[in-house]
Amino acid sequence: MTQISMHGASVAPFAKMLGNMLNWLEAAKSHAEAKKFSTDVYLTLRLAPDMLPFTKQIQIASDAAKGCVARLAGQEIPKYEDNEASLDDLVERIRKTREFVLSVPEAAFAGSEACEISIPRRTGDPLKFDGLTYLQHFALPNFYFHATTTYALLRHAGVPLGKGDYLGG
Repeated sequence: MTQISMHGASVAPFAKMLGNMLNWLEAAKSHAEAKKFSTDVYLTLRLAPDMLPFTKQIQIASDAAKGCVARLAGQEIPKYEDNEASLDDLVERIRKTREFVLSVPEAAFAGSEACEISIPRRTGDPLKFDGLTYLQHFALPNFYFHATTTYALLRHAGVPLGKGDYLGG
């Protein structure tokens, strides 16, 4: 039976989906250009009034990916200002995140499945996990939730994306 490393279980899916997200944003730019509207329209999209807007969905997906990889590798989490004000800014954030994720060497993940991960919360005690549980039951689901919401918002806005665009090549 083949075992998958923590590096392989984290870096590969994050990098692939971040790459897919870049493609979605390029499709969104093309859609806005073809329909002759500003790409700024996308920035405040929400599926429901009580949900975070499009920009925040991408910021959180980015934070989930870079935070997970950094925590598992015992590195400092890159800090971004959360000041993206355009689709191009969001593209740059995703690119930076993907580059960081891909830059962390496999050796840095040694033993990370058993390391203690502590996630601060605004209220109450931090969430605590071992590395494997954190990856499988918190970081990846959180990342995919926000990536999927980004995809759904673009689809709702008429961007011609399909399941193949979500899954990537």
